[in-house]
Amino acid sequence: MATHQVNKTYREINEKIKKGQAVVVTAEEIIDIVRQKGEVAAARTVDVVTTGTFSPMCSSGVLLNMGHSQPPIRISQSWINRVPAYSGLAAVDLYLGATEPTIDDPLNKVYPGEFKYGGGHVIQDLVAGKKVHLQAESYGTDCYPRKKWERVFTLSELVNAVLLNPRNGYQNYNCAVNATQKIIYTYMGPLRPRLGNANYCTAGQLSPLLNDPYYLTIGIGTRIFLGGGVGYVAWPGTQHNPQVPRAQNGVPMKPAGTLMVMGDLKQMHPRYLIGVSLLGYGCSLAVGLGVPIPLLNEEIARYCAVTDEDILVPVVDYGEDYPHATGRIITHVTYAQLKQGVIEVEGHQINTAPLTSMVRSREIAATLKNWILAGDFLLTEPVELLPSVPRMDFRSPSALEGGEIS
Repeated sequence: MATHQVNKTYREINEKIKKGQAVVVTAEEIIDIVRQKGEVAAARTVDVVTTGTFSPMCSSGVLLNMGHSQPPIRISQSWINRVPAYSGLAAVDLYLGATEPTIDDPLNKVYPGEFKYGGGHVIQDLVAGKKVHLQAESYGTDCYPRKKWERVFTLSELVNAVLLNPRNGYQNYNCAVNATQKIIYTYMGPLRPRLGNANYCTAGQLSPLLNDPYYLTIGIGTRIFLGGGVGYVAWPGTQHNPQVPRAQNGVPMKPAGTLMVMGDLKQMHPRYLIGVSLLGYGCSLAVGLGVPIPLLNEEIARYCAVTDEDILVPVVDYGEDYPHATGRIITHVTYAQLKQGVIEVEGHQINTAPLTSMVRSREIAATLKNWILAGDFLLTEPVELLPSVPRMDFRSPSALEGGEIS
């Protein structure tokens, strides 16, 4: 284990937050601080770095408790604004997934489908305080005799409403292109033929897991910004996979870590939970997510100083390689190149576009920073860190000189 010159604890940082003495900066602001002062001085000076991202995150949904009707019903099928909800739980517990379309959506029968309304839009309507319509059915039991139930309700009337997202905040992600001869419609947006455009996702140097590549501070119980309110990391996200190739700075060179997150939907805001319609693909939900990273030592400060120039993004052909699961990566580009608006792939100059809103990602990091500075948001020490991989001692000569990181 590395010996650090700076050693802080969560308790010490939280005491400074309570006293209004904590130094908090965003993940973009820490970059110049580390450049100017060095990682040791930065770790001594700064207590918390805030991150943020706002992107479509398909593996999202809400767990709703509808309260009991009179007479009671054990719901076996249900629809909210004509969007099916999963009812295979207890009597009146429902799970509404963000990507579920309405029952009468033509889908891709009229190609490309528009997917105008789905689970993500219902979630946005709920958070916005709008009335929504529940239709529920049951086969009836002795203890739950009712067979049909309809009600119009708002979020405030529900007993419980929990945003429960199995996979959010992907650590790095593909840049999608299309090398075939026809346009294709994907969860990364429409991709024009013959490498006509390139779409990418996540907030680069501001993105949560890219600032803590080995998950040294993030795990079960980490308190976060979620959808405009307070949430928590509940578990490693589905498809969490730290065992991918990494650059010398420890940053994964392909999709790696993920977060399962949850929070009280009643605290959240429609600016940071927005229903999305992806042409020819389906519905989704854009989620605002921000994670505070405590600078416990200079190693963490060093990781938080990652820049867009340091993050390598895999360019993948969604016309052939992705649907056939070949695993082929055409090349790597940096987030800095992507954000400039043009990349070069196989001799082609390709215009780029983000699915992530950098404006709202910065808003999230700034909002989280202000919550902490105001003493309204304390850090939580994880009960258990996310599964990771061995890392090289960052103080060793080989690491400082660019040796390989295992």
